[in-house]
Amino acid sequence: MTAKVTRLVGRADPPGEIGDAALLELSRRSPERFGEIYDRYFREIHGYLGRRLDQQVADDLAAEVFLTAFRKRERFDPGRGEVRPWLYGIATNLIGLHRRTEARRLTALRRSAAAQPSAEHGHEERVATRVDAVNAQERLAGELLALSDGDRDVLMLSALGELSHEEVSKALGIPYGTVGSRLSRARRKLRAALGGVNPLNGGSNG
Repeated sequence: MTAKVTRLVGRADPPGEIGDAALLELSRRSPERFGEIYDRYFREIHGYLGRRLDQQVADDLAAEVFLTAFRKRERFDPGRGEVRPWLYGIATNLIGLHRRTEARRLTALRRSAAAQPSAEHGHEERVATRVDAVNAQERLAGELLALSDGDRDVLMLSALGELSHEEVSKALGIPYGTVGSRLSRARRKLRAALGGVNPLNGGSNG
């Protein structure tokens, strides 16, 4: 599907200094300019989708994100200023259609952690560290699976996408305060499950 995106939007010169919103505005008159948006953000969006789902699904969904963005570029409000959160919002909407895939991935992660050998001969300190890490991975996967879809989306956009509170608000179309409350609730649950440690600190209060 990536080839389909390339054929649709064309290839552009290397990105210049022009801002994302202005570039998207230009692409309304010159569709080939959208290729620069693609070049700037495809790898990042693909990586985010791959960490939440799996690489095979990410290949298709990342291309779909940019096809959707291209088709909806007329609706983008330049007043929003940033295209990146908008792309993450589209990606999150597509993830919403693949909740079962994400659930299967988290379940598999939890099971693989539980199946790890818990003892080795010698090197007691290294073994103990490994066992602790495996146990933490199992609990983390379980807690992520137990989160509501809304809380998990906010947490993942913050931790994996490294979006600020404001960017998450724009991506999901929810109030800034709702982002903060969902993120706090999700992190509180993770800390409780992991003995006070939150391994998913990400993003900023921006």
